Amino acid sequence: MELKSGGLMMIKNVIDDLPNSERKIAKFILSNPHKFVSLTVSELGELSKTSSSAVVRLCKSLGLRGYQDLKMRVIGDMNSLNDTSYTDIKKNDTIKSLIQSIRNNAVKSIDETMLILDEQVIKECVELIDKANSIVFYGMGASFIAAKDAQQKFLRINKTSYAFEDTHLTATTIANLKCNDLVVGISASGETIEAVKLIELANSKNINTIGITKYGKSTLGKASKINLCNPSSIETPFRSAATSSRMSQLYIIDVLFMCFATSRYDTTIKYLENTVDAISFFK
Repeated sequence: MELKSGGLMMIKNVIDDLPNSERKIAKFILSNPHKFVSLTVSELGELSKTSSSAVVRLCKSLGLRGYQDLKMRVIGDMNSLNDTSYTDIKKNDTIKSLIQSIRNNAVKSIDETMLILDEQVIKECVELIDKANSIVFYGMGASFIAAKDAQQKFLRINKTSYAFEDTHLTATTIANLKCNDLVVGISASGETIEAVKLIELANSKNINTIGITKYGKSTLGKASKINLCNPSSIETPFRSAATSSRMSQLYIIDVLFMCFATSRYDTTIKYLENTVDAISFFK
């Protein structure tokens, strides 16, 4: 069996949203990861003063395939050498320490995002992109950067794409989409009201929707037909630039783009060559 990781990170991301019985199990696992990996479902339920059924429900809440999947991911966590935590800026930080800290946060955000990306979900997203004649990407604030990045990438391979900063213009564009088209809502918190409303508008017109949002429960995640997730606890208190969540979103966009481009490799190369030639005209 392929050894994955990220089980402890998944639990940390959703623990505050879990029902009481599942939260008890989650706290036990976080406090006793080495002991947990040797326990059966019934033993874990007994030691956490819950039940076997609550253990099964926790695995479902984490979006995992079952108890063995959770156990293997926690084992992978314990075998991992990367145990660094996110760091925030401090008063009188040196330039050298800031350079290292920002690099560490960026790498960790990508690593944690990779752990919760589901290959089957990515495949389904690529199929929706392939079917769509037009794609609308939307995000507010820092998430708009990811939306704009997605637009320019897909435009370069001849996939009609939009990313408007104006919410009303985005809504009117969605109003004229066809059923096979696609709307992608991007929100690190999953609670950005504009992103949620636009996804709901698309759903009301039977347009396919993808949410790029936090792992765990969120309004955008619930509204979107398919979700690609970023870790929900990756921002340090100093959030003004949403640095780590932005890195996670851009990474997800790159994964989507590369997977789609690879599935249409020959035509993608042709379109990219055309765009390179077009830009060279200005040199």
